[in-house]
Amino acid sequence: MSYYFSKIIKEDFDTAIEKVTAKLKEEGFGVLTEIDVKETLKKKLDVDFKKYKILGACNPPFAYKALQAEDKIGIMLPCNVIVEENSDGKVEVSAVDPIASMQAVQNESLGSVAIEVRDKLKKVIDEL
Repeated sequence: MSYYFSKIIKEDFDTAIEKVTAKLKEEGFGVLTEIDVKETLKKKLDVDFKKYKILGACNPPFAYKALQAEDKIGIMLPCNVIVEENSDGKVEVSAVDPIASMQAVQNESLGSVAIEVRDKLKKVIDEL
């Protein structure tokens, strides 16, 4: 089982960020954090890296359900979605598979939440 799903899209990097954010919103997610990995690595290590952003997406009702079932599940929140520009100039969008990440947690009541979140994130990626 893969721990993510992804898709190459025919958009430039900045448009991809906008499109992903809008699709996430349609599925009830907000972007709580946005980490510009390229900028951070340049600033902290003075190295060049490709365009790469990590979007921390959260769907509050599902986060609440998960936290009620397992109070330490916040360690695995929010759901990360990455947008990266590959060496060939193509933009790839990837999202974590919550089912894969929840396998480490021994709590059966998280299963249904993980399935619902996975379906929503997969829909976001598929519809790009």
